[in-house]
Amino acid sequence: MKPLCPRHKRLKREGRLQAAKHWLPKYEGKSIVKGYSKHFGVNKICAVLELRMLEYEIPEDYLEKLKADELLQWKLKEKRKREKELNQRDDMFQYSDETFYFIDGNASNGAQYGLTWNELECESEYLYEQIDSEELPF
Repeated sequence: MKPLCPRHKRLKREGRLQAAKHWLPKYEGKSIVKGYSKHFGVNKICAVLELRMLEYEIPEDYLEKLKADELLQWKLKEKRKREKELNQRDDMFQYSDETFYFIDGNASNGAQYGLTWNELECESEYLYEQIDSEELPF
């Protein structure tokens, strides 16, 4: 049986708020938002909102900064994802050009050989032809 993560990280908001009443007086760290988010396994924006529910004073500009940071992180992640997709696409077509889908090599006279785009289209049409269900053995 796979071990579960700690109980305090599996709690829903209501449970976290109740558990936080007992945990917060024991907390000795510098940043209560960071400690709350790590202890209960939530992001910092959620930690700020829940700490406010527990009547802790957290400045509005701190919350806005967290939201801006999260948006920036999301944009960077999307940018990295797009770059990765482009690199994979470039790697996929490394051995192709406008004539050949896949260049297998060069002949002794320098001419390229491989699978052309036209051959690929003909082959794919053959693969996706309608199959008559009466011809199937089962």
